[in-house]
Amino acid sequence: MVQRRIPQPRDLAPLLQFKKPELDGRKRRLAAAYTIEDLRRIAKRRTPKAPFDYTDGAAEGELSLARARQAFQDIEFHPAILRDVSAVDTSTTILGGPSALPFGIAPTGFTRMMQTEGEIAGAGAAGAAGIPYSLSTMGTSSIEDVAAANPAGRNWFQLYMWKDRDRSMALVERAARSGFDTLLVTVDVPVGGARLRDSRNGMTIPPSLTLKTVLNAAPRAEWWFDFLTTEPLAFASLDRWSGTVAELLDTMFDPTVDFDDLRWIAQQWPGKVVVKGIQTIEDARRVAEIGVDGIVLSNHGGRQLDRAPIPFHLLPQVARELGDVYEIILDTGIMNGADIVAAIAMGADFTLIGRAYLYGLMAGGRQGVDRAIEILSDEIERTMKLLGTPSLADLSPEHVTQLQRLVPADGVGSRV
Repeated sequence: MVQRRIPQPRDLAPLLQFKKPELDGRKRRLAAAYTIEDLRRIAKRRTPKAPFDYTDGAAEGELSLARARQAFQDIEFHPAILRDVSAVDTSTTILGGPSALPFGIAPTGFTRMMQTEGEIAGAGAAGAAGIPYSLSTMGTSSIEDVAAANPAGRNWFQLYMWKDRDRSMALVERAARSGFDTLLVTVDVPVGGARLRDSRNGMTIPPSLTLKTVLNAAPRAEWWFDFLTTEPLAFASLDRWSGTVAELLDTMFDPTVDFDDLRWIAQQWPGKVVVKGIQTIEDARRVAEIGVDGIVLSNHGGRQLDRAPIPFHLLPQVARELGDVYEIILDTGIMNGADIVAAIAMGADFTLIGRAYLYGLMAGGRQGVDRAIEILSDEIERTMKLLGTPSLADLSPEHVTQLQRLVPADGVGSRV
């Protein structure tokens, strides 16, 4: 029979440990975020609907984005046991330079619209973490300001070729003068995708004040205060645009760009050249003939052609055929450090994160971006230890099985 006794104070003392309250609301909410999805939920609460949906949404039915994320969930890891993983090395070399982690920050347009610290927060956080930062042609901070925010880090510049080609190449020249070491030429935007959330929200650049947006802003006063009391949104290309983002892309971007143009652009850049937006093995082969340094397997985060190929599914074949020709980077759908580990194991040399870091930005500015990088870094390191792989070089296709839900019908369709 159990013997009962009255608990003594000395027995209770170790059990009664009170945590010092955190008075800083931003630090408190970011500390409570353990995953990128947690940051997304915080971002949704704090950001007006139109800019949040611009970040979170994709084209048409948003099938491409959903499938890309599902592909990372549909994997099976195969851990190796009894390996010394007391120390894990997550560093790598990509495009001739170092990165402390196997991912960098992808180029994103209109970033200060999502949170006022914008590109400067992203570049500063990337520099502090020792990873590359990519500035978009449609960024809302200047090339020179980004270089100043990340003076000792690696900055990459992403190019959209406009109909006004002289203006496009003037940006390229500025990036080269500012020390950017890599040019990302995006090739999957001959026209803007049908981003229906933006159309339904009446999303304009910059955001318009309507009765609907005012009502939506009521519980998000901090966002509007920051937006209205900081430098107005400005772009390398224009000061104001009254239409949707897709309409802006259709007005500015050149749908005639072809492989000869790509070859010419590559000749103008003194550093490394990467082609972003490869979605078939045939295009990967054709780009290899031009002699670029790398490619990004990407369907633009699902924001262009809906039902586009899943980059993670395309990766193994491209890696087998062309992994010795150039460096392979992968984006679209990454929401967890385990996704990044799986991509490296299946043949990617590097990955890029877009929404994952933007959720952190919207959740807490520069500190939120730092937190997003920290979350992914911790997940990468933990996954590598559990797989028994002390370095990225130890990862191989043997560690991952892709479990595919979507396969071509017999005799119909092609993966190329």
